Amino acid sequence: MKNGLFGLLGVVVALAAVVVYLAVYIVSPTQQALVLQFGKVISATQQPGLHFKLPLVQNVIYIDKRILDLNMPPLEAIASDKKRLMVDAFARYRISDPVLFFQRVNNVNAANQRLSTLLQSSLRSELGKATFTAVVRDNRTGIMESIRRDVSASAAELGLEVVDVKIRRADLPEANSQAVFQRMQTERQREATEIRAQGEEQARRIRSRADRDATVLIAEARRDAEIIRGDGDAERNRIFAEAFSVDPDFFAFYRSMQAYEAGLRSGETSLVLSPDSSFFRYFNDPAGAGRPAAAAAQ
Repeated sequence: MKNGLFGLLGVVVALAAVVVYLAVYIVSPTQQALVLQFGKVISATQQPGLHFKLPLVQNVIYIDKRILDLNMPPLEAIASDKKRLMVDAFARYRISDPVLFFQRVNNVNAANQRLSTLLQSSLRSELGKATFTAVVRDNRTGIMESIRRDVSASAAELGLEVVDVKIRRADLPEANSQAVFQRMQTERQREATEIRAQGEEQARRIRSRADRDATVLIAEARRDAEIIRGDGDAERNRIFAEAFSVDPDFFAFYRSMQAYEAGLRSGETSLVLSPDSSFFRYFNDPAGAGRPAAAAAQ
């Protein structure tokens, strides 16, 4: 009798344990839970900890509570200045309303697809209002904030909250980039050619001025040299004249010695002179006196 009672008690305890196990569910800090009864949402639990549900009748699904990433493939957009842009963007979002999220999209993959569509539409719309310069440099932050607000308003209907939208890269397509590069290269080459031409013109002007100044300097130097040389010759002649007037015989003797030195120097030039020539008067007479006229005649 006692053994049967203990066995029944054990069965009851086991069934109670199973019921408690089926009635308890745990929500971690990174999750939020929905309690469903026959596919209908009964309650939503966002607080972590131990919670209870009706066993067998109700079931629990867990939804991520953390911030999720949405990476988009690159898309092509046209700016307001008709320039094509290759845009690489991403978004970060969280599930703010798990009930609405479950009812509208049901799972994260479907949410990513819907949100990606919204983000692409908003990107094309906002980039179509901005210029290429504004997207790349001037107002990139403002454009991203406008896109975030636009996407967040549409995503709220899916139970999602868009935390951030970022544009990783916004650039011209490869063909356009090459065309822009070639145009920039052509412009730089044109500017370089123009600068070289201006430099060559300036160089010719400087060389012409330098040649003119050099010609003037050389002419003035030659003029001064001729003046100095003339003054020197005049001074030399004056000194010679004074010396000749002081002692004409010595001066005649000195000049004859200079003539002998220059005329009798060895070389290819030959002189044919008469021994009675006045050139040799100092050979015949140390005083330099010439022969008498009668002796010269004989």
